[in-house]
Amino acid sequence: MRYIKFFALLLVTVFTYACNSNSDKEGQVVLFKGLYSAGPEIKSFKDCDSGQEFWAVDSSKHLELEYSQLNFEKPYEPVYVEVEGIKSKSGKAGMGSEYDSTIVVKKVVKITKEIPQDVCN
Repeated sequence: MRYIKFFALLLVTVFTYACNSNSDKEGQVVLFKGLYSAGPEIKSFKDCDSGQEFWAVDSSKHLELEYSQLNFEKPYEPVYVEVEGIKSKSGKAGMGSEYDSTIVVKKVVKITKEIPQDVCN
């Protein structure tokens, strides 16, 4: 009987861990590495690992500023960024509604015009 209880507890623990280790980590602050581009109508982020594109919201107030300081001649030039942020579902209306998910940037770790080919093709 003791082994059955132990086995049941082990199964519950494994199942709980598997459910909580969701790779999307929606709602949690995580480090994202990818390509960011911005212009008058679109602010997007493409994740290097998954290739998925997201609407980008800059709650840090640094991403858009640092991007503009790179002095591009035209909008929507991609840059490589590493940002801490939260992934969430996009709204059904308004800016960003054409994207499934939104990245809310909390902190800019790195931003550069140099796009590393080994990290993000």
